[in-house]
Amino acid sequence: MPHRTFLAFIWPSLLAMILFIAVPIVSVAYQSFFVEHQQVMTEVESCGPFGCKSEMRVDAAAMAELRSESPMGRFNGLGTYTNASHLAFDEVGAAWRGSDSLGEFIRQVMNLPFYKALIFTLSYTFIVTPLVIVLGFFIAIAVNTVSARLKGPVIFFSLLPMIVTPLIGALVLFWMIDARGVIGATLQAVFNDPQLSLKASPTLTWVTLFVYGVWHSAPFAFVVFYAGLQTVPQDTLESAMVDGASRWERIRFVTIPYLMPLATFIALMQLMDNFRVFEPIIGFSAEANASSLSHMIYTDLRSGDFPLFGSAAASSMLTILGVIILLFPVLIRTWRDFGRKA
Repeated sequence: MPHRTFLAFIWPSLLAMILFIAVPIVSVAYQSFFVEHQQVMTEVESCGPFGCKSEMRVDAAAMAELRSESPMGRFNGLGTYTNASHLAFDEVGAAWRGSDSLGEFIRQVMNLPFYKALIFTLSYTFIVTPLVIVLGFFIAIAVNTVSARLKGPVIFFSLLPMIVTPLIGALVLFWMIDARGVIGATLQAVFNDPQLSLKASPTLTWVTLFVYGVWHSAPFAFVVFYAGLQTVPQDTLESAMVDGASRWERIRFVTIPYLMPLATFIALMQLMDNFRVFEPIIGFSAEANASSLSHMIYTDLRSGDFPLFGSAAASSMLTILGVIILLFPVLIRTWRDFGRKA
């Protein structure tokens, strides 16, 4: 294809990517170097029926003047990234110097807001992603073997979790695990413990969030794998059957290698999506037991009357950096595979 023709096809996409991806990322990166102006306090005397008293209030006029002079806030450089709410360099150093053992050091670091959110985010990503791939693959294999008459209804019910809005799905499961819900009441009856609650325990809360993540995302993997199964060479499968290969051997040595590029694609999509986990935490009201990087951004933007835009921007940039680090090995492997084929 001539270069001019190629550019004619590609420039609308490039323009859209620059306007809606590159420019916002650069804007967020720039905002992360600034923090909110310090509040200007003024002494005000208020009088009532029992006398007058002095109190300190925010000087709205002075604050408005500051914001008009410097809309972005006060320049803070990398200080937002290294403060106690993010990478917490000083706190981590103090914990390292004051800890008697590695376990105590890890416990202290995990209590810091950013690292606490990072641990849950990584746990969610590395547990949910492989389970989604494996479960989606086996669902696709099972559906592919169903008779043509039943295949339509089975596919429909398999896709229901993906059809349901993530927040609505999380709320439904949240109500089901309540002590008055189907799952919560059943567990209390089985273990004969009326105090048993999936919401009270941090460990059980994490497990519930992981289960929801797999339940919601498995249909996506199923759709991709099911479409790929329709393209598996039947001649190769029939040859394997003639050679005496069992069903599992045909799946292992023929189907799985053929679908590996699709597994890589699903892994890429799920890594990006799961690292930005947010809706389940809100839907399950799990803020007390679980926090993610995306939830930190949400909390900063809803911080009282003055949203912490600089803090939210720093959290966003760290999230983007985390996604890049996670995707880098998969992208390198994909690049090498294309290089071998070329």
